[in-house]
Amino acid sequence: MKLFRTNQVHRIDAYTIEHEPIADIDLMERAAGQLFKWVTAHFSHEKQVLVFTGPGNNGGDSLALSRMLIGAGYKVKVFLLQISDHLSESCHTNMERLKKLNHADITFVREERELPDLGKDDLVIDGMFGSGLTRPLKGLPERAVKKINESGATVVAIDVPSGLFGEDNRENIPENILQADYTLTFQFPKLSFFFPENEPYTGEWVVLPIGLHPDIIAREPTSYHYLTPEDIIPLIRKRKKFSHKGTFGHALLISGSFGRMGAAVLASRACLRGGVGLLTTHIPRLGNDIIQTAVPEAMLSCDQSDIIFSEVPDLTPYSAIGAGPALDTRNNTQKAMLLLLQKASVPLVLDADALNILALHPEWLGKLPENTILTPHPKEFERMAGPAKNGYDRVHKAMKFAQEHTVIVVLKGAHTAVAAPDGNVYFNMTGNPGMATAGSGDVLTGIILSLLAQRYKPLEAALTGVYVHGLAGDLALKEHGEEALISSDIIEHLGGAFLKLKKQ
Repeated sequence: MKLFRTNQVHRIDAYTIEHEPIADIDLMERAAGQLFKWVTAHFSHEKQVLVFTGPGNNGGDSLALSRMLIGAGYKVKVFLLQISDHLSESCHTNMERLKKLNHADITFVREERELPDLGKDDLVIDGMFGSGLTRPLKGLPERAVKKINESGATVVAIDVPSGLFGEDNRENIPENILQADYTLTFQFPKLSFFFPENEPYTGEWVVLPIGLHPDIIAREPTSYHYLTPEDIIPLIRKRKKFSHKGTFGHALLISGSFGRMGAAVLASRACLRGGVGLLTTHIPRLGNDIIQTAVPEAMLSCDQSDIIFSEVPDLTPYSAIGAGPALDTRNNTQKAMLLLLQKASVPLVLDADALNILALHPEWLGKLPENTILTPHPKEFERMAGPAKNGYDRVHKAMKFAQEHTVIVVLKGAHTAVAAPDGNVYFNMTGNPGMATAGSGDVLTGIILSLLAQRYKPLEAALTGVYVHGLAGDLALKEHGEEALISSDIIEHLGGAFLKLKKQ
């Protein structure tokens, strides 16, 4: 799915109005209808509904929704913040329609003292400001937002929470942004929804389709994308009847150090579950019995060192190489990592301590083979690329880093972002908080390595690996819940994740 900046969404709206064709007021009615379906499916008539509205089209959406809720028997009170003498044309039309209802309760708010008292049992609908906002809220809107935030009421925001910018909020004032429990956005998620600093404002967000014109969506260029099953299913390769283990590649995983062999176990098991034909795991010599017992399907390459990675094995047999989980960063390991970068001629995925070593030697970044996949968590990435002000800044640093070094950056977290060398970035839709557990990243490395070894193109391997990893975590969540979910559960549900994609 394509994602667009706020100004692009406005162009898509305008094109839809002109070419569907549909009047602006009717497109607003369509949007309000979707809002109505969601609200009535989630909240009963017992809730008192207080609608805060502004003078623009976001206010128009909330007024149309108010009319529909009143018609369905909900107790609705509308509060229009009079911060302007002018209402947008469609907002004005919906205000006139609302006034015609016998039970319409409308208050025109000019001063803070006219704002209503709110209780924890109330439902607040936020229609004050939409995604086009470019300056922090001040004056009456600021005070309304703070009063709502302090009330404890359940808050549903329309399109975006009032006060939140559609993309970059580095210059915003956090305490002047509405804290919604739910955000009902139209057609596409807003970019700001994908960054951790904005979760307190968006709450749980839901995308409601409103039928924007497919032609302009297809033509409008963007660097931002949201991974959906429709993006991943075509990438999953069908296996042929006469395939054999050699058909599906031979992966080399370099992982583990004394006292940290669990990472090698997890990454190895994930690689095998990802469908690779053959796996050799290179480990410190003292890890032999651990891997032979825990992962009997893997072959072993034992280092000359008992405790660390210190030498590069013969790389001739391998179709892809993964390195990094729990390697340590000792001097001999650093020397071996440099030698690996110099010798590797097949696709690479680097994680964890491999990335920490790169951070110690930024001059080695130029030695990375083209389309190498790097899988950092935020702190690992910032060690390589420098500190970021927030999630928005970090993702855009990742996009720049991927272009400058011709690599693929898998920036891990909720909505893991995959930044490609061509300037595109892909946010993942699968995964859950239960996956924030030790070893989850090792599992991801193993899955991506498996796909690389099966000769998926590097970007396809990264996107598919990230999506399937999250989907397996979602399946594990249903069985174990967030608190009890561990990384081995993700591995055990990889088969279910692939089956689900194939069935779709």
